[in-house]
Amino acid sequence: MRVPVDRLWPRGVAKSVARVDEWLRDLAPSDELRRWFGHDPARWDGFRSRYRRELESHVEEVAHLVDLCRKGRVTLVYGAKDEPHNNAVVLREVLESRLT
Repeated sequence: MRVPVDRLWPRGVAKSVARVDEWLRDLAPSDELRRWFGHDPARWDGFRSRYRRELESHVEEVAHLVDLCRKGRVTLVYGAKDEPHNNAVVLREVLESRLT
């Protein structure tokens, strides 16, 4: 199961090529938070805590993603180039805490 977790579709990637099963754009950080973070590693800790707070208001969407994880492998697809500092990392942490 391949699940994009960005609010915007990545430029230059055709949906047919991406092999996406379900797009959960509501789980992406708000535009305001995304712009504030700006992929600046110095703001990573603040981004993580703010994004976790945002996820708390998406109870049904997070529960749906947890259910998908329980059924099999889920790949969180994201467009950020900075692998250790992006919303998919935080979302994975939240999922792992709910699955244990």
